[in-house]
Amino acid sequence: MTKLNRRGLLAAALAAPLATPMLARHGWAQSKWPSGQLRWVVAYAAGGAADTVARNVGARVSEILGQQVIIDNRTGGNSLVAQTAVLQAPKDGLTFLVDAANQVTNEYLIKDIPFNYEKTWIPVTRLADFPQVLAVKSDFPAKTLAEYIAAAKAKPGTIGLGTPPAAGMAHMASEELQKRAGIKLIHAPFRGGADAARDIAAGAIDSVIITTSSIRPPLQSGRCRILAVTSIKRAPTFPDVPTIAESGFPGFDLNDWNGLFAATGVPAEIVGRMQEACAEAIKDAKVKERLDPAGAILVADTPADFKQWLDGQRKTLGKLIVDANIKLQ
Repeated sequence: MTKLNRRGLLAAALAAPLATPMLARHGWAQSKWPSGQLRWVVAYAAGGAADTVARNVGARVSEILGQQVIIDNRTGGNSLVAQTAVLQAPKDGLTFLVDAANQVTNEYLIKDIPFNYEKTWIPVTRLADFPQVLAVKSDFPAKTLAEYIAAAKAKPGTIGLGTPPAAGMAHMASEELQKRAGIKLIHAPFRGGADAARDIAAGAIDSVIITTSSIRPPLQSGRCRILAVTSIKRAPTFPDVPTIAESGFPGFDLNDWNGLFAATGVPAEIVGRMQEACAEAIKDAKVKERLDPAGAILVADTPADFKQWLDGQRKTLGKLIVDANIKLQ
């Protein structure tokens, strides 16, 4: 990955202006929620799992609030482009950020970030978790996690493990597994889950940690085998696959995820109303039906619960990044 240029990112974020407001509805007084167009700035590319969740939940939130939610994809810089775009918008409750683990890992990975994450961002709600799987190519000898670990111990530093991308949640899970199992693997960062899935299907890499949605194509073609999932509970899409936690590593729980954030200064009543709308949206059967193929586990927790969860993630992942010397490269 190329080195991050903070000034360039700030300039890029400022270059695209936000949309012109239109009339708000749903009974909210202008003093509480201003007239205008709601915008969710998504830090990830269109078509990915995070974007898919944002678009489907956002569409239902539009109906609930009677005020259209526009999805604005701003990729780049480990979410800094999207983050900066939101911070440059008025703090009036019309602009929100859809982000993920970069909210808790960037401070450990990138120097000279011009803001403090805990002071700058208000957690609104965690939208969804995306369980990850440890999978091996079809001709890899291990049939279980225990056998995989035994193979890694027998030949340290010879088994390849791909994750998308460097310093992402899959990379975090791979380092945590190596630390707790006492093994050494060869890490191969990929640009995205689809790239890692293609390589495991082609037999070009021994193993990968990717989301349940990304693993489906090679799995369905019989070109890989799932050994375990990284979430604390079994994934609904693969109920027969054991978790790493139940396979000898209690408490192991490293999902990918995404959530909704507001910039500090947005009124608390607007943050609360947006969380309520998201919580209502995820109960919609059509939303769930559309998101099941993506392997998303919808959450919509309260701002307080989301903050508490983020505090735990920040502590866990910060220590992991430092101990494993994880870099953005």
